[in-house]
Amino acid sequence: MKTRDKIVLAALHLFNENGERNITTNHIAAHIDISPGNLYYHFRNKQEIVREIFSLYSNELLERFSPIHGQQESLVLLKHYLDSTFNLMWKYRFFYANLPEILQRDEELHDDYIQIQEKLQTNLVNIMRSFVELELLAVEENEMKPLVTTLHLIASSWLGYRSAMSQKTQITEQIIHQGMLQMITVVKPKATLQGLEQLQLLEDGVKAIHA
Repeated sequence: MKTRDKIVLAALHLFNENGERNITTNHIAAHIDISPGNLYYHFRNKQEIVREIFSLYSNELLERFSPIHGQQESLVLLKHYLDSTFNLMWKYRFFYANLPEILQRDEELHDDYIQIQEKLQTNLVNIMRSFVELELLAVEENEMKPLVTTLHLIASSWLGYRSAMSQKTQITEQIIHQGMLQMITVVKPKATLQGLEQLQLLEDGVKAIHA
């Protein structure tokens, strides 16, 4: 693995475990046993590393939340998008937990974030339309964007919300699963009978993980 890639992966691990604000470039260099000078050869500062991680996150986000065409079982589709939500929130949890702070100090990153989220919302609306076509949801066209915005809001702010509600909240897989259950709760009132059955199966599966 190239040194640049090692730096990014080490930073992601340390940011997730300790919080991005608590980690310096020296911590990152020491974690992979290289000199600070070697790290600065690849990245001028920590913010450049954060931007590199955001680039990885953005690519994965748009890839995971692109509409899937062709014949797919409805439960498989629902599970795919639910698993994608969990995987991204867990893999990049430092970013979700401190999103406003990270974006406020980097205007360029903030602009990139807005552009990516606009693309994501377009994809999510198209995904929602596919669920309507599969007769899993009964959502009018004018309701699509508000519903997507609510789901997006929960996903992007859930970890920050939970951290704000307790001084000692540690981000765990269980907390992320609670956010997923919250999203299912929002979608349920718009589900058809078939959709409700599928959502219930997913909800039971998430709850069983921590039973």
